[in-house]
Amino acid sequence: MLGQAWSAVAGETAAPTELHVEGPAAGELPSTLPVAAAALACTGAALLAAAALGAQRSGAQRSGAQRCGAQRGRVVSLRAEQVAAAVRSEVYLRVDGEPLGPGFAPLSRFWRAADGWVRTHGNYPWHRRALLAALRLTPESADPAQEPSVDTVASAIAELSATEVEDRVVAAGGVAAARRGPEQWLAHPHGAVVAGQPLVATTHYPTDAPRRRPTPGRPTPDHSGTATLPAAGIRVLDLTRVIAGPVATRYLAALGADVLRLDPPDRPELPLHRYDGLVGKRSALLDAATPDGAQRLHELLAGADVLVHGYRPGALARFGLDGSELALRHPGLVVVAMSAWGSQGPWGDRRGFDSIVQSAVGIAARESPDGDRPDARPGALPCQLLDHGTGYLCAAAALDGLRRQAEVGGTWVRELSLARTAHWLLGAPATERRPAVPATDTSWLTEVPSADGPVTTVTPPGSLDGTPLRWPELPLRYGTDPARW
Repeated sequence: MLGQAWSAVAGETAAPTELHVEGPAAGELPSTLPVAAAALACTGAALLAAAALGAQRSGAQRSGAQRCGAQRGRVVSLRAEQVAAAVRSEVYLRVDGEPLGPGFAPLSRFWRAADGWVRTHGNYPWHRRALLAALRLTPESADPAQEPSVDTVASAIAELSATEVEDRVVAAGGVAAARRGPEQWLAHPHGAVVAGQPLVATTHYPTDAPRRRPTPGRPTPDHSGTATLPAAGIRVLDLTRVIAGPVATRYLAALGADVLRLDPPDRPELPLHRYDGLVGKRSALLDAATPDGAQRLHELLAGADVLVHGYRPGALARFGLDGSELALRHPGLVVVAMSAWGSQGPWGDRRGFDSIVQSAVGIAARESPDGDRPDARPGALPCQLLDHGTGYLCAAAALDGLRRQAEVGGTWVRELSLARTAHWLLGAPATERRPAVPATDTSWLTEVPSADGPVTTVTPPGSLDGTPLRWPELPLRYGTDPARW
């Protein structure tokens, strides 16, 4: 799986150096799918891409016959147990010693429909309102305490087919997916499109503009040893939310990048994802829908090396953030676009989350505790691997894009999706589900400061030349930094 991930990221069969994996396979990720192997492959691909970029930026020379795989670079290594914790980082999160509660709201769950099961997502207020509107259960009051009960929602869904719930909720602007088996998904029009897409899609826009050359001398966060980190001085503009995108950009921060995250002021992030996703970054609020906000956004893009965004394909076109427009206005930029369903096909404009994708593509059916029975209860992966795995692949794609940009110039756009990562995982050989093995080592936990007290989180996975990565020494705060480099 590492070879497949590296080939998808770099377009090469050989990596710049060997990846050393320490410890046994992660037993705390029991699954019928190779979850632990996929997690190692995705984080390993990001580390290898970092090593390749670092070798290039340090002046390593290669002849035309010496591709990246022939250049021996830094020693990179992973601890299997730490990786297993990293892809469940939200589980270990503590603020001033206290957990932030469950990861899913009461209306984010599987429901029995008239003919099967359907998964909904109601963590965000706007998605919850869309779900209730689709079921004609809109409360008279805006007070969340006056919303219909779980039993009321269950009764309404039980009268509808799973696909009818899916269609109604999506039409109302919400997020839902019927539970399908893997074969059903491949026969679905969008499933067929996803199956034909690469794990990491690449578009290159050649330009005559001077190459954007990352400068290690730029100011970077207070990060000990940052001058030797592969992404030192790289500026990353982060327009992502929830898990996958923030995982990518926080890992780039751990590799030395200066990451600035922007959030719209009218759509505040949930506390769990604020603390889990903002480590190592600066955070600002910006309304790009206003003329001043749009101007500021493009000023930031003019000074950025990398843009990572997690908006639906086409959703940012009105801000001039689609690939061709970015290449014209900001030549030399590396763009990483992550979405739930990919940019093509009938579901290309749909919203989605890891749990929703698991339901639609057949993972929930494969992981059922009841086996293959038609009425089997849906199961789930032992972690939100589609989010975390795609996040590390996004980081790898960004690092590799920087390497390619420095070699041949132009603007590089890399596209990834949770659905395509799921297709890759489902296509891997099945594994034997074994009892969960609890972690025996917690040395990979660390604390970062915040206004609400110390935040306990998982250290970034991986070591370079024997030195473990760690988070930049930045206080964790949401939306209070200025929107500038």
